[in-house]
Amino acid sequence: MAWDEWEQLKAQAADRQSTRMQVNQAPAQEPAAGGEPDLVVQQDDLGAVGHEAFVLHGDLVKKVDIAGSSMNSDHAGSTHQAASALSKFNFTMGDELMTTLTVWESQVKAVRQACAHISNHLDFSKKRHANDDAEIAAVIRNRNGSAVPASELGKYFR
Repeated sequence: MAWDEWEQLKAQAADRQSTRMQVNQAPAQEPAAGGEPDLVVQQDDLGAVGHEAFVLHGDLVKKVDIAGSSMNSDHAGSTHQAASALSKFNFTMGDELMTTLTVWESQVKAVRQACAHISNHLDFSKKRHANDDAEIAAVIRNRNGSAVPASELGKYFR
């Protein structure tokens, strides 16, 4: 293959791709069939996701604590003890094991915090939206004086 042929193929490939490339945005999409929104979240869905985040948080506390497993009287876990013992006898592996333990603990802490944040936020959102729905139903009334449910309001915004 000649050099100029290679350059032509590269230019053709670049031309084909440039018209399709979009950065930092999704392509505009038409509404789902029937004009209905394609993302609907039910209260039960939020509760289930929040519950799973709570369960995962609990599992992380119990099952991935390598720093606290087999603690001695100085409250050092077995991994910490091993790292200290290796370092004491001038094995460089001791320092590396301590670094690994430190990084592991920080990563587990970050994931636990994320799970707690998700769980708490979804619980809060679920309660907040239920209160909003109740307030809307209490404030807005039908012609006959009965409360208008929040789902009924959606008809006016479509």
